[in-house]
Amino acid sequence: MIELVERHTALAVVVGSRAYGLHGPDSDYDRRGVYVAPTQAFWRLDKPPTHFDGPAAEQFSWEFERFCVLALQGNPTVLEVLWSPLVETVTVDGERLLAARQAFLSRRVAETYGSYARDQLNRVAARRARTGETNHKQAMHMIRLLVAGVHVLRTGDVLVDVRHLREQLLAVRRGELSWDEVAAWGADLLVELADAAATTALPEQPDRDEVDQLLTAVRRRNLQ
Repeated sequence: MIELVERHTALAVVVGSRAYGLHGPDSDYDRRGVYVAPTQAFWRLDKPPTHFDGPAAEQFSWEFERFCVLALQGNPTVLEVLWSPLVETVTVDGERLLAARQAFLSRRVAETYGSYARDQLNRVAARRARTGETNHKQAMHMIRLLVAGVHVLRTGDVLVDVRHLREQLLAVRRGELSWDEVAAWGADLLVELADAAATTALPEQPDRDEVDQLLTAVRRRNLQ
């Protein structure tokens, strides 16, 4: 299993706080990657794993096809891999994946980014109701997701580096803003998200044909 990541990685990037521009001196290096299992491995009864956790700490990788499926669904965590400014490894297959990244985008990102952010908001609110405590880190990421969702709908590019909002976001994380202020910021961003969704130039559906062609080309390339 480890060999798939160590020998067949097509794209490896740093995500998380370091890619967001929100890191401190002790921040972890969160790594995500895409590996390409040899095509003949799919001819066996036991298929290659769709993902792999490790081998390093804070490292997670998807097999190429699984990654494409999740990206087509507008998964924010997966899409960030394609726009991370911190690329550590890229092969020919990785370059092809990056070149096709616009094909994964569609108006459904309004729902996925909004849903992820609302989930974070609900978790924070539930904890506050249960314990009286606020998970400020979770609240910060709720705001970050909404900012990123508005950005992708308006520009057609996934926003990863948010250092232009570093001080405001870190103030949320440090608990320097009251929960009412954070909730109000989130509510305003949800309105912006809805407005951006109504006017976005993104297509209704992602370009599955282009992604299908990409996957076919990668499978042929790795037929050994």
